[in-house]
Amino acid sequence: MQTRRHFVTSIAAAAALCAAGLPAYAADTIKVGILHSLSGTMAISETSLKDVALMTIEEINARGGVMGKKLEAVVVDPASNWPLFAEKARQLVSKDKVAAVFGCWTSVSRKSVLPVFKETNSLLFYPVQYEGEELEKNVFYTGAAPNQQAIPAVEYLMSKDGGGAKRFVLLGTDYVYPRTTNKILRAFLKSKGVKDSEIQEVYTPFGHADYQTIVANIKKFSAGGKTAVISTINGDSNVPFYKELGNAGLKATDVPVVAFSVGEEELRGVDTKPLLGHLAAWNYFESVKNPTNAAFVKKWKAYAAAKKLPNAGTAVTNDPMEATYVGIHMWAQAVEKAKSTDTDKVIAAMAGQTFKAPSGYTLTMDMTNHHLHKPVMIGEIKSDGQFSVVWKTKEPVRAQPWSPFIQGNEGKQKL
Repeated sequence: MQTRRHFVTSIAAAAALCAAGLPAYAADTIKVGILHSLSGTMAISETSLKDVALMTIEEINARGGVMGKKLEAVVVDPASNWPLFAEKARQLVSKDKVAAVFGCWTSVSRKSVLPVFKETNSLLFYPVQYEGEELEKNVFYTGAAPNQQAIPAVEYLMSKDGGGAKRFVLLGTDYVYPRTTNKILRAFLKSKGVKDSEIQEVYTPFGHADYQTIVANIKKFSAGGKTAVISTINGDSNVPFYKELGNAGLKATDVPVVAFSVGEEELRGVDTKPLLGHLAAWNYFESVKNPTNAAFVKKWKAYAAAKKLPNAGTAVTNDPMEATYVGIHMWAQAVEKAKSTDTDKVIAAMAGQTFKAPSGYTLTMDMTNHHLHKPVMIGEIKSDGQFSVVWKTKEPVRAQPWSPFIQGNEGKQKL
Protein backbone atom coordinates (compact mmCIF):
# COMPACT_ATOMS: atom_id res chain seq x y z
CA MET A 1 0.00 0.00 0.00
CA GLN A 2 2.81 2.38 1.02
CA THR A 3 4.69 1.63 -2.23
CA ARG A 4 1.56 2.20 -4.33
CA ARG A 5 0.85 5.53 -2.57
CA HIS A 6 4.47 6.61 -3.18
CA PHE A 7 4.15 5.64 -6.87
CA VAL A 8 0.87 7.59 -7.28
CA THR A 9 2.41 10.62 -5.53
CA SER A 10 5.44 10.50 -7.87
CA ILE A 11 3.19 10.32 -10.95
CA ALA A 12 1.16 13.27 -9.66
CA ALA A 13 4.34 15.28 -9.03
CA ALA A 14 5.66 14.53 -12.53
CA ALA A 15 2.28 15.50 -14.03
CA ALA A 16 2.35 18.76 -12.08
CA LEU A 17 5.84 19.50 -13.41
CA CYS A 18 4.71 18.92 -17.00
CA ALA A 19 1.61 21.04 -16.47
CA ALA A 20 3.81 23.85 -15.17
CA GLY A 21 5.83 23.62 -18.39
CA LEU A 22 8.93 22.48 -16.52
CA PRO A 23 11.11 19.66 -17.83
CA ALA A 24 10.37 16.43 -15.96
CA TYR A 25 13.79 14.78 -15.85
CA ALA A 26 14.50 11.16 -15.21
CA ALA A 27 15.27 10.91 -11.50
CA ASP A 28 18.98 10.45 -12.11
CA THR A 29 19.81 12.80 -15.02
CA ILE A 30 19.69 16.43 -16.10
CA LYS A 31 19.84 16.83 -19.87
CA VAL A 32 22.04 19.51 -21.46
CA GLY A 33 22.23 20.34 -25.16
CA ILE A 34 25.36 20.66 -27.30
CA LEU A 35 24.72 22.68 -30.46
CA HIS A 36 27.82 22.79 -32.66
CA SER A 37 28.55 22.27 -36.38
CA LEU A 38 30.14 18.86 -36.80
CA SER A 39 30.06 19.14 -40.61
CA GLY A 40 30.36 21.95 -43.15
CA THR A 41 32.70 24.97 -43.20
CA MET A 42 32.65 25.56 -39.41
CA ALA A 43 33.36 21.95 -38.37
CA ILE A 44 37.12 22.75 -38.30
CA SER A 45 36.48 25.06 -35.34
CA GLU A 46 33.34 23.68 -33.66
CA THR A 47 33.96 19.93 -33.43
CA SER A 48 36.50 20.35 -30.63
CA LEU A 49 33.96 22.44 -28.67
CA LYS A 50 31.52 19.53 -28.75
CA ASP A 51 34.27 17.19 -27.57
CA VAL A 52 35.50 19.45 -24.75
CA ALA A 53 31.87 19.90 -23.62
CA LEU A 54 31.52 16.11 -23.38
CA MET A 55 34.79 15.90 -21.44
CA THR A 56 33.58 18.59 -19.01
CA ILE A 57 30.26 16.80 -18.50
CA GLU A 58 32.17 13.56 -17.82
CA GLU A 59 34.34 15.44 -15.29
CA ILE A 60 31.29 16.90 -13.47
CA ASN A 61 29.59 13.49 -13.42
CA ALA A 62 32.71 11.86 -11.95
CA ARG A 63 32.44 14.34 -9.06
CA GLY A 64 28.84 13.35 -8.36
CA GLY A 65 26.97 15.36 -11.01
CA VAL A 66 24.78 18.37 -10.27
CA MET A 67 22.34 18.32 -7.34
CA GLY A 68 23.16 14.62 -7.04
CA LYS A 69 22.06 13.94 -10.64
CA LYS A 70 24.19 12.93 -13.61
CA LEU A 71 24.35 15.29 -16.59
CA GLU A 72 23.23 13.71 -19.87
CA ALA A 73 24.47 15.34 -23.10
CA VAL A 74 22.20 15.61 -26.12
CA VAL A 75 24.40 16.33 -29.16
CA VAL A 76 23.02 17.67 -32.45
CA ASP A 77 24.72 18.76 -35.69
CA PRO A 78 23.36 21.97 -37.27
CA ALA A 79 25.92 21.41 -40.06
CA SER A 80 27.10 25.05 -40.57
CA ASN A 81 23.54 25.76 -41.77
CA TRP A 82 22.24 28.88 -40.01
CA PRO A 83 18.44 28.22 -40.21
CA LEU A 84 19.10 24.62 -39.10
CA PHE A 85 20.66 26.00 -35.89
CA ALA A 86 17.24 27.42 -34.91
CA GLU A 87 15.51 24.14 -35.77
CA LYS A 88 18.00 22.09 -33.72
CA ALA A 89 17.80 24.56 -30.80
CA ARG A 90 14.02 24.18 -30.72
CA GLN A 91 14.40 20.39 -30.80
CA LEU A 92 16.80 20.48 -27.83
CA VAL A 93 14.61 22.79 -25.74
CA SER A 94 11.09 21.62 -26.62
CA LYS A 95 11.52 17.94 -27.47
CA ASP A 96 14.64 16.87 -25.55
CA LYS A 97 13.80 19.17 -22.59
CA VAL A 98 17.39 20.18 -21.93
CA ALA A 99 18.11 22.43 -18.93
CA ALA A 100 20.65 24.56 -20.89
CA VAL A 101 22.34 24.61 -24.29
CA PHE A 102 26.06 25.08 -24.88
CA GLY A 103 26.78 26.05 -28.46
CA CYS A 104 27.11 28.21 -31.59
CA TRP A 105 30.29 29.75 -32.97
CA THR A 106 29.39 32.29 -35.65
CA SER A 107 27.25 35.27 -34.71
CA VAL A 108 24.86 34.42 -37.54
CA SER A 109 24.18 31.05 -35.85
CA ARG A 110 23.68 32.78 -32.48
CA LYS A 111 21.33 35.35 -34.02
CA SER A 112 19.43 32.48 -35.66
CA VAL A 113 18.74 30.70 -32.34
CA LEU A 114 18.05 33.78 -30.18
CA PRO A 115 14.28 33.91 -30.88
CA VAL A 116 13.96 30.27 -29.75
CA PHE A 117 15.69 30.89 -26.41
CA LYS A 118 13.70 34.06 -25.78
CA GLU A 119 10.35 32.50 -26.68
CA THR A 120 10.92 29.39 -24.55
CA ASN A 121 12.78 31.26 -21.76
CA SER A 122 15.70 28.82 -22.05
CA LEU A 123 19.45 29.26 -21.58
CA LEU A 124 22.24 29.47 -24.17
CA PHE A 125 25.91 29.58 -23.18
CA TYR A 126 27.89 31.10 -26.07
CA PRO A 127 31.67 30.42 -25.92
CA VAL A 128 33.22 32.51 -28.68
CA GLN A 129 34.50 36.09 -28.97
CA TYR A 130 32.00 38.22 -30.87
CA GLU A 131 31.10 41.73 -32.04
CA GLY A 132 29.02 42.80 -29.03
CA GLU A 133 26.05 45.10 -29.74
CA GLU A 134 23.83 42.55 -28.03
CA LEU A 135 22.78 41.73 -24.49
CA GLU A 136 20.14 39.06 -23.96
CA LYS A 137 18.63 37.80 -20.73
CA ASN A 138 18.68 34.20 -22.05
CA VAL A 139 22.34 34.17 -23.12
CA PHE A 140 25.58 34.00 -21.13
CA TYR A 141 28.55 35.12 -23.22
CA THR A 142 31.72 33.33 -22.07
CA GLY A 143 33.89 34.55 -25.00
CA ALA A 144 35.26 38.08 -25.42
CA ALA A 145 33.44 41.33 -26.20
CA PRO A 146 35.32 43.74 -28.54
CA ASN A 147 37.03 45.58 -25.66
CA GLN A 148 38.42 42.23 -24.46
CA GLN A 149 39.98 41.34 -27.82
CA ALA A 150 39.63 43.56 -30.93
CA ILE A 151 40.39 46.99 -29.44
CA PRO A 152 43.44 45.88 -27.34
CA ALA A 153 44.82 44.00 -30.38
CA VAL A 154 44.70 47.09 -32.60
CA GLU A 155 46.15 49.27 -29.81
CA TYR A 156 49.02 46.78 -29.60
CA LEU A 157 49.64 46.92 -33.40
CA MET A 158 49.77 50.74 -33.22
CA SER A 159 52.23 50.66 -30.32
CA LYS A 160 56.01 50.61 -30.68
CA ASP A 161 56.14 46.98 -29.42
CA GLY A 162 53.54 45.95 -32.01
CA GLY A 163 55.36 47.57 -34.93
CA GLY A 164 53.73 51.02 -35.03
CA ALA A 165 51.15 50.28 -37.76
CA LYS A 166 49.68 53.33 -39.54
CA ARG A 167 47.60 51.59 -42.26
CA PHE A 168 45.12 48.76 -41.79
CA VAL A 169 43.49 46.05 -43.89
CA LEU A 170 40.27 44.78 -42.30
CA LEU A 171 39.81 41.33 -43.86
CA GLY A 172 36.87 39.15 -42.88
CA THR A 173 34.27 36.57 -43.78
CA ASP A 174 31.12 38.28 -45.02
CA TYR A 175 28.65 38.17 -42.12
CA VAL A 176 27.59 40.09 -39.02
CA TYR A 177 30.61 39.47 -36.73
CA PRO A 178 33.37 40.78 -39.04
CA ARG A 179 31.25 43.66 -40.39
CA THR A 180 30.19 44.89 -36.92
CA THR A 181 33.67 44.40 -35.44
CA ASN A 182 35.15 46.39 -38.34
CA LYS A 183 32.55 49.13 -37.89
CA ILE A 184 33.76 49.44 -34.27
CA LEU A 185 37.44 49.29 -35.33
CA ARG A 186 36.94 51.98 -38.03
CA ALA A 187 35.43 54.31 -35.41
CA PHE A 188 38.26 53.48 -33.00
CA LEU A 189 40.97 54.07 -35.65
CA LYS A 190 39.31 57.35 -36.66
CA SER A 191 39.45 58.45 -32.98
CA LYS A 192 43.21 57.78 -33.17
CA GLY A 193 43.63 59.97 -36.27
CA VAL A 194 43.75 57.19 -38.92
CA LYS A 195 42.20 58.43 -42.20
CA ASP A 196 39.68 56.43 -44.26
CA SER A 197 42.21 56.27 -47.11
CA GLU A 198 44.54 54.35 -44.77
CA ILE A 199 41.94 51.62 -44.14
CA GLN A 200 40.96 48.90 -46.61
CA GLU A 201 37.96 46.66 -45.88
CA VAL A 202 37.61 43.32 -47.72
CA TYR A 203 35.10 40.46 -47.26
CA THR A 204 34.95 36.93 -48.65
CA PRO A 205 32.11 34.35 -48.43
CA PHE A 206 32.14 31.39 -46.03
CA GLY A 207 34.29 28.58 -47.41
CA HIS A 208 36.27 30.95 -49.71
CA ALA A 209 39.50 29.33 -50.90
CA ASP A 210 41.32 31.66 -53.33
CA TYR A 211 43.24 34.44 -51.58
CA GLN A 212 45.86 35.09 -54.29
CA THR A 213 44.47 38.44 -55.49
CA ILE A 214 43.61 39.62 -51.97
CA VAL A 215 47.12 38.89 -50.65
CA ALA A 216 48.67 40.58 -53.73
CA ASN A 217 46.52 43.68 -53.02
CA ILE A 218 47.58 43.67 -49.35
CA LYS A 219 51.22 43.63 -50.51
CA LYS A 220 50.53 46.60 -52.84
CA PHE A 221 48.65 48.57 -50.14
CA SER A 222 51.48 48.02 -47.65
CA ALA A 223 53.87 49.91 -49.92
CA GLY A 224 52.14 53.10 -48.71
CA GLY A 225 53.41 52.79 -45.13
CA LYS A 226 53.55 50.50 -42.10
CA THR A 227 50.54 48.18 -42.56
CA ALA A 228 48.83 45.53 -40.43
CA VAL A 229 46.01 43.10 -41.29
CA ILE A 230 43.12 42.51 -38.89
CA SER A 231 41.67 39.12 -39.84
CA THR A 232 38.12 38.12 -38.94
CA ILE A 233 38.15 35.20 -41.39
CA ASN A 234 36.18 32.30 -39.90
CA GLY A 235 36.25 28.55 -40.43
CA ASP A 236 38.22 26.56 -42.98
CA SER A 237 38.99 29.61 -45.19
CA ASN A 238 41.83 30.36 -42.77
CA VAL A 239 43.86 27.48 -44.21
CA PRO A 240 44.11 28.83 -47.81
CA PHE A 241 44.55 32.42 -46.54
CA TYR A 242 47.58 31.52 -44.42
CA LYS A 243 48.97 29.27 -47.18
CA GLU A 244 48.75 32.21 -49.61
CA LEU A 245 50.53 34.52 -47.14
CA GLY A 246 53.37 31.97 -47.11
CA ASN A 247 53.36 31.61 -50.92
CA ALA A 248 53.55 35.40 -51.35
CA GLY A 249 56.42 35.61 -48.85
CA LEU A 250 54.47 38.15 -46.78
CA LYS A 251 56.26 37.90 -43.46
CA ALA A 252 55.10 39.19 -40.08
CA THR A 253 58.04 41.60 -40.07
CA ASP A 254 56.63 43.20 -43.27
CA VAL A 255 52.87 43.08 -42.64
CA PRO A 256 51.76 41.50 -39.35
CA VAL A 257 48.38 39.74 -39.38
CA VAL A 258 46.42 39.63 -36.14
CA ALA A 259 43.60 37.07 -36.21
CA PHE A 260 40.52 37.01 -33.98
CA SER A 261 39.23 33.56 -35.00
CA VAL A 262 42.44 31.57 -35.46
CA GLY A 263 43.79 29.52 -32.63
CA GLU A 264 45.72 26.33 -32.07
CA GLU A 265 42.93 24.16 -33.58
CA GLU A 266 42.84 26.03 -36.92
CA LEU A 267 46.66 25.95 -37.21
CA ARG A 268 46.74 22.15 -36.95
CA GLY A 269 46.15 21.92 -40.73
CA VAL A 270 48.73 24.52 -41.76
CA ASP A 271 52.49 24.59 -42.27
CA THR A 272 53.22 27.33 -39.72
CA LYS A 273 56.87 27.97 -40.64
CA PRO A 274 56.06 30.83 -43.08
CA LEU A 275 53.66 32.30 -40.49
CA LEU A 276 56.17 32.85 -37.70
CA GLY A 277 55.49 36.06 -35.82
CA HIS A 278 51.93 36.59 -37.09
CA LEU A 279 49.55 37.20 -34.22
CA ALA A 280 46.27 36.17 -32.64
CA ALA A 281 44.34 37.94 -29.90
CA TRP A 282 42.47 35.77 -27.41
CA ASN A 283 41.87 35.42 -23.66
CA TYR A 284 43.69 32.07 -23.37
CA PHE A 285 46.44 30.12 -25.15
CA GLU A 286 47.45 26.49 -24.62
CA SER A 287 51.02 27.65 -23.98
CA VAL A 288 50.27 29.68 -20.82
CA LYS A 289 52.18 28.28 -17.87
CA ASN A 290 50.26 27.61 -14.65
CA PRO A 291 49.17 24.46 -12.75
CA THR A 292 45.46 24.82 -13.68
CA ASN A 293 46.28 24.94 -17.39
CA ALA A 294 48.80 22.08 -17.13
CA ALA A 295 46.03 19.90 -15.64
CA PHE A 296 43.48 21.06 -18.27
CA VAL A 297 45.80 20.36 -21.23
CA LYS A 298 46.83 16.97 -19.81
CA LYS A 299 43.19 16.01 -19.23
CA TRP A 300 42.20 17.03 -22.78
CA LYS A 301 45.05 15.14 -24.46
CA ALA A 302 44.25 12.02 -22.40
CA TYR A 303 40.53 12.37 -23.25
CA ALA A 304 41.29 12.75 -26.99
CA ALA A 305 43.45 9.61 -26.89
CA ALA A 306 40.94 7.59 -24.83
CA LYS A 307 38.03 8.52 -27.14
CA LYS A 308 40.18 7.99 -30.25
CA LEU A 309 39.30 11.44 -31.56
CA PRO A 310 40.57 12.21 -35.09
CA ASN A 311 44.22 13.34 -34.94
CA ALA A 312 44.26 12.65 -31.18
CA GLY A 313 48.06 12.58 -31.32
CA THR A 314 48.12 16.30 -32.15
CA ALA A 315 45.22 17.34 -29.88
CA VAL A 316 45.40 20.97 -28.78
CA THR A 317 43.39 23.27 -26.53
CA ASN A 318 42.28 26.78 -27.50
CA ASP A 319 40.34 29.80 -26.27
CA PRO A 320 36.75 28.79 -27.18
CA MET A 321 37.43 25.37 -25.63
CA GLU A 322 38.45 27.06 -22.39
CA ALA A 323 35.34 29.29 -22.57
CA THR A 324 33.16 26.18 -23.07
CA TYR A 325 34.80 24.45 -20.09
CA VAL A 326 34.37 27.51 -17.84
CA GLY A 327 30.75 28.04 -18.98
CA ILE A 328 29.62 24.50 -18.21
CA HIS A 329 31.30 24.55 -14.79
CA MET A 330 29.78 27.94 -13.94
CA TRP A 331 26.31 26.79 -15.01
CA ALA A 332 26.71 23.69 -12.79
CA GLN A 333 27.76 25.91 -9.85
CA ALA A 334 24.76 28.18 -10.43
CA VAL A 335 22.35 25.22 -10.54
CA GLU A 336 23.79 23.98 -7.23
CA LYS A 337 23.41 27.45 -5.73
CA ALA A 338 19.83 27.86 -7.06
CA LYS A 339 18.99 24.25 -6.11
CA SER A 340 17.08 24.24 -9.40
CA THR A 341 17.52 24.17 -13.19
CA ASP A 342 14.72 26.76 -13.56
CA THR A 343 15.96 29.40 -16.03
CA ASP A 344 15.19 32.50 -13.94
CA LYS A 345 16.66 30.98 -10.78
CA VAL A 346 19.84 29.94 -12.61
CA ILE A 347 20.18 33.42 -14.19
CA ALA A 348 20.00 34.98 -10.71
CA ALA A 349 22.55 32.47 -9.36
CA MET A 350 25.00 33.06 -12.28
CA ALA A 351 25.62 36.69 -11.25
CA GLY A 352 29.00 36.92 -9.53
CA GLN A 353 29.95 33.25 -10.08
CA THR A 354 33.71 32.74 -10.15
CA PHE A 355 35.89 29.99 -11.61
CA LYS A 356 39.66 29.43 -11.57
CA ALA A 357 40.28 29.12 -15.29
CA PRO A 358 43.10 27.47 -17.27
CA SER A 359 44.15 31.00 -18.36
CA GLY A 360 45.59 31.32 -14.83
CA TYR A 361 43.05 33.96 -13.80
CA THR A 362 39.94 33.64 -11.67
CA LEU A 363 37.11 34.63 -14.02
CA THR A 364 33.97 36.32 -12.70
CA MET A 365 30.51 36.44 -14.30
CA ASP A 366 29.50 40.09 -14.24
CA MET A 367 26.67 41.00 -11.85
CA THR A 368 24.67 42.77 -14.55
CA ASN A 369 25.79 42.10 -18.13
CA HIS A 370 26.01 38.28 -18.57
CA HIS A 371 29.66 38.49 -19.73
CA LEU A 372 32.82 37.19 -18.07
CA HIS A 373 35.57 39.48 -16.82
CA LYS A 374 38.51 38.10 -18.86
CA PRO A 375 42.23 38.76 -19.34
CA VAL A 376 43.38 39.80 -22.84
CA MET A 377 46.41 38.09 -24.43
CA ILE A 378 48.21 38.55 -27.73
CA GLY A 379 50.18 35.57 -28.99
CA GLU A 380 52.76 35.16 -31.74
CA ILE A 381 52.63 32.05 -33.94
CA LYS A 382 55.53 29.65 -33.35
CA SER A 383 56.80 26.92 -35.69
CA ASP A 384 55.02 24.18 -33.70
CA GLY A 385 51.58 25.80 -34.19
CA GLN A 386 51.54 27.12 -30.63
CA PHE A 387 51.60 30.77 -29.55
CA SER A 388 54.11 32.68 -27.50
CA VAL A 389 52.32 35.34 -25.42
CA VAL A 390 53.88 38.72 -26.24
CA TRP A 391 51.43 40.93 -24.35
CA LYS A 392 48.70 40.48 -21.74
CA THR A 393 46.64 42.49 -19.26
CA LYS A 394 47.55 42.30 -15.58
CA GLU A 395 43.94 41.71 -14.51
CA PRO A 396 40.72 40.43 -16.07
CA VAL A 397 38.90 43.18 -18.01
CA ARG A 398 35.17 43.87 -17.60
CA ALA A 399 33.28 43.39 -20.88
CA GLN A 400 31.61 46.30 -22.67
CA PRO A 401 29.02 44.52 -24.81
CA TRP A 402 27.90 47.88 -26.23
CA SER A 403 30.97 49.53 -27.76
CA PRO A 404 31.56 53.14 -26.69
CA PHE A 405 32.86 53.72 -30.25
CA ILE A 406 29.35 53.31 -31.65
CA GLN A 407 27.05 56.30 -31.23
CA GLY A 408 24.05 55.88 -28.95
CA ASN A 409 25.63 53.15 -26.77
CA GLU A 410 26.31 55.40 -23.78
CA GLY A 411 24.95 53.89 -20.55
CA LYS A 412 23.81 50.67 -22.26
CA GLN A 413 26.08 48.16 -20.47
CA LYS A 414 23.39 46.48 -18.33
CA LEU A 415 20.60 44.07 -19.19
